[in-house]
Amino acid sequence: MKTVEQIKAAIEAAVPGAGVTIVTNPSPSAQHSLLLNPSQAIAVANFLREDEELALDFLSNVTGVDYLDKEVAEKVKVTKQVAKTVDGVEQTIEETVEETRKHLEPGHLEAVYHLFSMRKKHGPVVLRMRTVNRTDKVELPSFTPIWRSAEFQEREIFDLYGIVFAGHPDLRRLLMWPEFKDHPMRKDYVEPDDFEYEPTAHDSVMARAKSHEAAGEQASLSSAEAAR
Repeated sequence: MKTVEQIKAAIEAAVPGAGVTIVTNPSPSAQHSLLLNPSQAIAVANFLREDEELALDFLSNVTGVDYLDKEVAEKVKVTKQVAKTVDGVEQTIEETVEETRKHLEPGHLEAVYHLFSMRKKHGPVVLRMRTVNRTDKVELPSFTPIWRSAEFQEREIFDLYGIVFAGHPDLRRLLMWPEFKDHPMRKDYVEPDDFEYEPTAHDSVMARAKSHEAAGEQASLSSAEAAR
């Protein structure tokens, strides 16, 4: 089978403006993947399936991944005007100093697809797509019209992570009930103190509920004291 670099080159030759990036894997498996631009992902997927050499006709697995917002610190060199006394004379000189600056790197959700060729007996080729953020821009194109095996797996990711797959023929919750409001596989998911399907709470649930109740009472007292 072609290397990931050769597959990237073949995609870019077949799909102008494909915007494919190689995501390297430093582990011993060295199973590198291809990050797709969602706007060109359907054209890329069609090429990978129909290309005579690759013939990636089987999608075996789709996985969701959640990346939280991350604070990144980096050191930068800046030039400043500094007042110094030189030979008894106060002067303003330029001095280069190193500063640590922090910025917030927005989180995102990711869908990861593993492709094989049953006809050519090779694979996997790993594809990735990323959402813009984790809040209001969580849409990615569905690969179900291309590989039917993506249908239930994309539904599972929609249910548990909240990625909305545009073009999916039946996008609805798969494991949680329709009225459920959250996505349990997200890293910031907080379990409720009571469960609709569990009328008698377990000891651990009761303990969590009491701790939340105590924290709420403390917050109310603090707010009341601040208002005085």
